[in-house]
Amino acid sequence: MKLKYTTILLSGTLLLSASSCKKDLEKINTNPNASQIAQPDYLLTAATKATADTYWGTANNMDASLLFVQHWAKIQYTDPDRYIYTNTAFQDLWSVGYAKSIVNLNQVIKLADAQANPNYKGVALVLRSWVFTLLTDNYGDIPYTQAANISENLTPAYDKQKDVYFALLEDLKTAQAALNPSGTPIAGDVIYSNKIALWKKFANSLRLRIALRIADREPEKAKQVLADIQAEGSGYISANSETAQLVYLASPNQNPISNLFDTRDDYRISKTIVDKLFALNDPRLPVYASKTQDATPNTYVGIPNGLLVGDASNLGFTKTSKPGTYFLAPNAPAVIISYAEVLFDRAEAAARGFTTENAADLYSQAVTASLKQYGIADAAIATYTAQPSVQYDAANYKKSIGEQKWLALFGQGLEAFAEWRRLDYPQLQPSVAGTLGGKLPSRFLYPGTEQSLNGTSYKAAVANQGADALTTKLWFDVN
Repeated sequence: MKLKYTTILLSGTLLLSASSCKKDLEKINTNPNASQIAQPDYLLTAATKATADTYWGTANNMDASLLFVQHWAKIQYTDPDRYIYTNTAFQDLWSVGYAKSIVNLNQVIKLADAQANPNYKGVALVLRSWVFTLLTDNYGDIPYTQAANISENLTPAYDKQKDVYFALLEDLKTAQAALNPSGTPIAGDVIYSNKIALWKKFANSLRLRIALRIADREPEKAKQVLADIQAEGSGYISANSETAQLVYLASPNQNPISNLFDTRDDYRISKTIVDKLFALNDPRLPVYASKTQDATPNTYVGIPNGLLVGDASNLGFTKTSKPGTYFLAPNAPAVIISYAEVLFDRAEAAARGFTTENAADLYSQAVTASLKQYGIADAAIATYTAQPSVQYDAANYKKSIGEQKWLALFGQGLEAFAEWRRLDYPQLQPSVAGTLGGKLPSRFLYPGTEQSLNGTSYKAAVANQGADALTTKLWFDVN
């Protein structure tokens, strides 16, 4: 009996000791100087920076969409310029978009509700809608309803692209209602320095962009969205100073393009866009392209897209043009939505009969805004816009807007890729040694991890949308 009692007593003592040790260990591993609850301003900054870096970075921009739309070309390692990719090539946008951007923004929304600060919620919804737009623009059907909630949906289902766009329009409507310039202030906003009135304009500008994405499929819905925006009254981005962008700083927070060119030299400006800029006597040429290192007859020399490695390098590293120094600077901005883009969008909406605005006037303002964005002088702008080749053609608004918008979106590979597919201008030719049977890419490949880790949902998306191939057209891409 005595032995049994002693054993029980000893066991109890050990249990209390273990419990005490566990509590002590928890105390030891608690940083008294750190918050145990994530701060919405830190999360907001982190999500913005992560998204801008991947949006403007190598995998999605320099090695993909900028090549697809023939803004840039490759002079070394030319496989991406010939449309040769593995199933891991397009993983960056997917993994960063879901695991860093959307997860953090969802947490900001939760904290906003808990702290009764709807401005954080509105800003996070706008940014999250932008991230989801990038994802669906490039992959098509994507997880939306069940996205970024691993505890409940380890293998999220894919939503159809149409449903994603419609849901994003509702999210942005919710964001617009939540945003209140007179409400509780926010911090951590590296786009608009916590100015809520500008976020309301950003929200409407993104709604306009998405309305035009669906315009060929759902014109009545698109028209209704624009009517709702007008009724709401906050307006759109209305000056170059209001452009939604992340302005980078010096290293280590420099622009991803600047960071890459510090150590690599395998990109050049595309011959396609250089030829177009020369043909139009476009004053943006010395902004978009650098002078050749060696003297050449034309000073600015682009290279054809999709050359074999030997043919590309034989053109000469010192006899071909890199992108312009504006884009190579450490503090070059990652533009999300420019004033010029908004004006082009409004011009198109008017041309489609969705609004009563003057399409020709808005088009002219858009071209002017793009040139002013890069500091082009008024006299040069007047000369440029007076050319018949630049003036608006009401009989073919898609050509006028499509070609000038393609020029204005230089550097914004993902957006230029979406607009080129939607408007079908300019009429690009496939890469010289392209591998798609005379076709150009129409989408990104799903990451290979989706096949292995989310196979059922992946297969359902492919069955609905078509083969997981670069040439499969997405729902919004009608022609």
